Amino acid sequence: MRALPVGDGALLVEVASGEEAQALHAELLRRRAEGSLSVREIVPAARTVLLDGLADPARLASELTATQLPPTPPRTHDVVELPVRYDGPDLADVAALWGVGEAEVARIHASTEFRVAFCGFAPGFGYLAGLPSRYDVPRRATPRTAVPAGSVGLAGPYTGVYPRSSPGGWQLIGTTDAVLWDHARVPAALLSPGTRVRFVPVGPVGPVGAP
Repeated sequence: MRALPVGDGALLVEVASGEEAQALHAELLRRRAEGSLSVREIVPAARTVLLDGLADPARLASELTATQLPPTPPRTHDVVELPVRYDGPDLADVAALWGVGEAEVARIHASTEFRVAFCGFAPGFGYLAGLPSRYDVPRRATPRTAVPAGSVGLAGPYTGVYPRSSPGGWQLIGTTDAVLWDHARVPAALLSPGTRVRFVPVGPVGPVGAP
């Protein structure tokens, strides 16, 4: 673990893996909740956690680097279920990369419980971890200039849902009608770090128009 100062009142903590980042994030949230940590924001990423609004970043840096991280706590929050049609244009490519049929891609994906590791890219976009590493897939060689809102994609170890139309290079395997970001909702984001997520299949498997 390495703690780096960011400005006068922030700290960026680097760890070795996404699992360690999730464990650190959970531990810092626990400390803030019990009152032993005073911090304005705790922002997890792939292998870092940013703490902003610290009175004494140097003291916390020394404390954290000497700390043995506890395991990620059990998943106790309710599961957010997202209905999904496995009809993405890259479904066949993902099936070939996994060495299975398209229906098996849908089964594997829908039988996995995901956890939001961190958020970013666009408001409401969560990076969902949970698939075993053997199902990692590369990004598309040529990104699309416009990916429709609600597209469910894979890239590296993550699953994500595009909350709005935007460019993107993820492998698209499905579509959901769930609203990931609604500024009139409190909170506006449906997903936040630590949220448990399951995809619930609806409709037939395969791109529209496929035989």
